[in-house]
Amino acid sequence: MFFKMLKTALKRRPRIDSVDGFVHAFKQTHPDQPCPSTPTVYRYIDQGRLDIKNIDLPAKLRRHVKSNRHNHSRKNKRLAGTSIDERPDTINNRERFGDWEGDLVKGKRQASEPALMTLTERRVRYEIIVKIPNYHADTCLKELQATIDQHPGYFKTITFDNGSEFKLLDQVQGAQIYFAHPYSPWERGSNENQNGLIREYIPKGLSLHGFSEDDIAKVQDALNQKHRRTLGYANAAELIEAALAS
Repeated sequence: MFFKMLKTALKRRPRIDSVDGFVHAFKQTHPDQPCPSTPTVYRYIDQGRLDIKNIDLPAKLRRHVKSNRHNHSRKNKRLAGTSIDERPDTINNRERFGDWEGDLVKGKRQASEPALMTLTERRVRYEIIVKIPNYHADTCLKELQATIDQHPGYFKTITFDNGSEFKLLDQVQGAQIYFAHPYSPWERGSNENQNGLIREYIPKGLSLHGFSEDDIAKVQDALNQKHRRTLGYANAAELIEAALAS
């Protein structure tokens, strides 16, 4: 039973769980059924004992240490607005619901091309993905304002990348906007991780014209149903309901 369900889960597109997430979710939902450990499952896959290949496994994010040859330009790049340095510890320590991180996932790197505005809640890791028609600064402002207006009670603050497409976001109403330091994606680590998972479904360089709103909604739902170790193997879809009710 376990291995049949695991195979189905890992071959699903868009995929929801990793091996580890599926193992722990299965233990919770089928407490009376035998369930191997995560290392055992990986060992069986490596040994070819399962009808699951490495290609069926969620991609691992590859992090590269960038050289320091552009330090001068990074140091002197102006922040688009209020610095992340001014964020209170309540936000930094993930003490409450409503503090988000944001960025764009781009297909073709042309400002006139569609992009995805991705917003990740820091405490429960809930994801909102909005397909926008282009990533000009005025479009980003308009689409973010619409998203905030459509989700009352969701947003207190959002910390964005310092890209020029976000230079107007300090005009937004309904949420305090902060900006990470230039070239410092780790300052929005939760959002960067989610963007890496989105790339499993939407590779770099591929135009987003071919992705419908329904396609994007399925990716968003998959991320929000994903069982996460950092959440005690709960998922964001479950946790946001409790957060909004509190």
